[in-house]
Amino acid sequence: MGYEDILDQIKHKKGKKEKFEKHNSPKERDYGKAKKECRRCGRTGRGVMSQYGLNYCRQCFREIADELGFEQLK
Repeated sequence: MGYEDILDQIKHKKGKKEKFEKHNSPKERDYGKAKKECRRCGRTGRGVMSQYGLNYCRQCFREIADELGFEQLK
């Protein structure tokens, strides 16, 4: 069960909802894996290439590498 699922279950209980949001809401990150995000699909974590300021995940990068001017080595 995720954060949104639990919020949906307790939406009619005002006090419990406020307490749950106060203590369990996801926090904004300043560094680390969760900070990097693909600019195309929004995927976070592993496989996000930030080199050259690209910020694309590896799947999106493979799809648009030719358009960006990258060539595959043989």
